[in-house]
Amino acid sequence: MANHHPRTPRRGSGPPYGRSDRSGHRPPAPSLGPRGDRLWLHGIHPVLAALANPERPSRRLLVTAEVAERLADRLEAALAVHDGRLKAEIVDRRSLDNLLRGAVHQGIALESDPLPETFLADLLIRTEHAAESLIVVLDQVTDPHNVGAILRSAAAFGADAVVTTERHAPGETPALAKAAAGALDLVPLIRVGNLARALTDLKAAAYRCIGLDNDAERAIDVVPVPARRVLVLGAEGAGMRRLTHDLCDDVARIPMSARAYAGGALESLNVSNAAAIALFALAHPKP
Repeated sequence: MANHHPRTPRRGSGPPYGRSDRSGHRPPAPSLGPRGDRLWLHGIHPVLAALANPERPSRRLLVTAEVAERLADRLEAALAVHDGRLKAEIVDRRSLDNLLRGAVHQGIALESDPLPETFLADLLIRTEHAAESLIVVLDQVTDPHNVGAILRSAAAFGADAVVTTERHAPGETPALAKAAAGALDLVPLIRVGNLARALTDLKAAAYRCIGLDNDAERAIDVVPVPARRVLVLGAEGAGMRRLTHDLCDDVARIPMSARAYAGGALESLNVSNAAAIALFALAHPKP
């Protein structure tokens, strides 16, 4: 049986979606390529956040009839950003299954370009006169689900940006966006070629860098937290690289119970869980 690909929606009055017909064409595969490729975002929170972001180049919105009815008000509000240039196409769930190949799409998908690239220099200009600023730096954290979860925590605790390395770190992908649950369109994800130089630039801009290290002497909840601070997290398992560690002004650990260490059963937390705990500890300055 041929797969089905929805056509362009019919124009007309009524809600901002039209029912699409079947044409027998196989739907395109979701893009997972480097910056510059289009990609299919999926899931309710990622898609609604992307639609509501005027910086996000949105191309095509597919939604099942059930989800369109359930989210009618939220879709209408998000689509209002596009001034009528984008309409939702009503498709069946099988079409989305075929398009997204097993992804948990929740009945909604958005074809989009990646967000415009943000540079560290832009961030430093934007936060130059800010009385308070919190930035997260990731040293070669490779798992897109972890980076997405960290973005979500960064949004929850008011971070201004998440900075990652260009190499050994994921770019903007549907998996990362899904894990971020909309935070990818709320918190800038900045990629740098030289992390040591980025930390040096942040320190020169009066930020204090606080690295997370399981072997640190002090716990994260007793480290002084200035108004301008950077949380530095290392790769899953390996932790921060030596130069990254040395550039930190403070290093701290997350205190765990003695039972967790017994017999070496639990040496450290997953990096995204550690990030959430550390961000909570650093959310409010307490010098």
